[in-house]
Amino acid sequence: MTDRSVIAPRRPTLVVLGEGGHTTEMLALVDGLGPDHDLHYVVIDEDQLSAERIRRPGRVHRLPRPRAKDAGLLTAVAGTIRAQVQALVLASQVRPAAILTTGPAIGVPVAIAARLLGAEVVFVETISRVTALSGTGRIMRHVADLYVVQWRQLATETPGAVYAGRLL
Repeated sequence: MTDRSVIAPRRPTLVVLGEGGHTTEMLALVDGLGPDHDLHYVVIDEDQLSAERIRRPGRVHRLPRPRAKDAGLLTAVAGTIRAQVQALVLASQVRPAAILTTGPAIGVPVAIAARLLGAEVVFVETISRVTALSGTGRIMRHVADLYVVQWRQLATETPGAVYAGRLL
């Protein structure tokens, strides 16, 4: 990690929202940020509920879902490539200082794109992961500058993870 603050106020911060619990956790984390943050939210195209739950002002950007849970291999690969290209376009437009994500699949292409442009990546493994990392979490271990878990047991089993306790 660099010597600058991970989440710098007045520079854009990309906040990745996911459906359900991911959004609940992320919005609670965003509430803890200072008032001077230029927030940009990333939401899956068809997710209306997460966008409606945003409490702090910021621009909402929509990206395609990388893959459906029941998608075949070719469909999943095509969807992931499409999401990655659109995430690169978004990151190059926003030029974020940091990205915050709690683990929805769209967080991976957004984090990779932002990282390529020099942004810091903060990943918080969702509280529902007690003994094993999520699929997104296994990938984000290699991308994130700061990798946070909410269970002590998971921290001891995840080299480099920072145990923060329950964040909600």
